[in-house]
Amino acid sequence: MRQVRRRHVARAGFLLTWICLGGLMILGSARPAAAQRPFGLPFMSPPGPSTWFVTQFYGNTVWAYRNREDLYSAGQGLHFGVDFAAPCGTPVVAIGEGVVVAVDGPYGSAPHNVVIEHPNGYRSLYGHLGQRSSLAAGQRVQRGDPVGVVGDPASPACDRAPHLHLEIRDRTMRLAFNPVSLIDADWRGITLGLGTDGTQFALAYEEPHRWRTPWDQPEVRFGGPALNAYPDAWPPR
Repeated sequence: MRQVRRRHVARAGFLLTWICLGGLMILGSARPAAAQRPFGLPFMSPPGPSTWFVTQFYGNTVWAYRNREDLYSAGQGLHFGVDFAAPCGTPVVAIGEGVVVAVDGPYGSAPHNVVIEHPNGYRSLYGHLGQRSSLAAGQRVQRGDPVGVVGDPASPACDRAPHLHLEIRDRTMRLAFNPVSLIDADWRGITLGLGTDGTQFALAYEEPHRWRTPWDQPEVRFGGPALNAYPDAWPPR
């Protein structure tokens, strides 16, 4: 046991040194320009501890890595959306103009979900809504229009984990993209600096430069092979 601990401490020291030398440069350069981020946030109110904030990024988060073989196995082991913690009943709005293509469709994210197709070829999915949306398939919406309200997939009483799960996919619904790269927002700021397992990323010892920031996470092909089947990673499981 002591040898295992010493190995992790030594490797962690290497990772921290590497991050200190090169990580800040990556964090500063990886964020896409505003012109490349065509969507807005799914809430009209400002972020805050009593309104909403990000609890899990898209991609190879620590939480996703630790649950890659069960919760996220269908998404190649990655978290294929962004989770926004918010009180139940918080209004959710469309991130861009488009046409509703599904209400409570077969895309998980219980208890309710909505999918909107946008003119640029993307589709946005709003999951874990608290009640069936009043929207209907074929209905046109504008950016900022109401979509539904936040619910809690873990408890009907809405007292365990109320949040919105937001995805951006292609028209086939088989490929998921990183919302952080497509939504214009201060992503670091709207985590409120909490540093949860959902806002940090698992690093492979063999490739510590891979998928280290919220902006450089890979696309997810549903049903594809696991992307994070690491033999060893930091932080240790």
